[in-house]
This record gives sequence, structure tokens and C-alpha cells, in this order.
Amino acid sequence: MQFRLFSFALIILNCMDYSHCQGSRWRRSKRASYVSNPTCKGCLSCSKDNGCSRCQQKLFFFLRREGMRQYGECLQSCPSGYYGHRAPDMNRCAQGCEVGHWSEWGTCSRNNRTCGFKWGLETRTRQIVKKPAKDTIPCPTIAESRRCKMAMRHCPGGECW
Repeated sequence: MQFRLFSFALIILNCMDYSHCQGSRWRRSKRASYVSNPTCKGCLSCSKDNGCSRCQQKLFFFLRREGMRQYGECLQSCPSGYYGHRAPDMNRCAQGCEVGHWSEWGTCSRNNRTCGFKWGLETRTRQIVKKPAKDTIPCPTIAESRRCKMAMRHCPGGECW
């Protein structure tokens, strides 16, 4: 009985020791993977929580946002929707003007009337969601019109202007 209890205790201690070794190996490998973290590639200074804060000379600094979290990256070129802005202190990826979706086409009209003509114009618009920073790409068109066929060529009751 004592031999079995002693054997059981040795097995338990051996397992505990083995898991302790595995845990420290895991910590070492986690530390090693941080050093080769792709987020820190090209950085002059980098932290685990915030990523890059300074980049090598020819790279662009890009601040990536994911929900409430943001971290810096150093990139050879800026992602789609951004453009490279070179400056003496740091090259940055800046975002130009951001616009929303187009509205539905408006009512076909001509001279502020919806009847009395064969052809008119209909217009649609979109809003500026984010104004561009100074000295950046201007905003794209926020209103556009197209030719349309009037619903009623003749006004009811023979109305004329």
C-alpha cells in the first residue's frame, strides 16, 4: 500500500514538474515570437501594446484602428484609401476626404417644374463623412445630375408657366 502511494506521489510530482517546464518553454517562445512580430517590422521603436511609434527613414507610418484599439505600423506603401505624405520628421499615411453613399435620384424636373417639358434633370447627393486634412486630396463630387424623361409632358388643366 505504501509503495503504491509513494509511486502515485512520484507520478504526480513528475507531471507537475513537466507542466512547469512546458509553461516556462511557452513563456520563452512567446517572448521570442514578440521579437519577430511582423507588426514591428521596419520600426525604429516598437512596443507590444502600441506597435511602432517611429519608422525607418523610407517607410510610411500608418496608424491602424480596430475598434477602440490602435497601433502603429511601418509600411513600404500606404493602404488603399490613404496616400503617402513625406515630411522631414516622419513619413505618414494620411487619409483624404471620405464621402458617404449616394442618395436616391431626386424627382425629374426642369425650371423647378415637374411637368410641361419632355426632358428634365434629376439629381442625387452624398455627404462628406470626414473632411480631409489640410494640403490633401480635395473631396470628390458630392452632387451629380443626369438627364431624365419627365413623367408628365403636359401639365394638368393646361397650366403653362
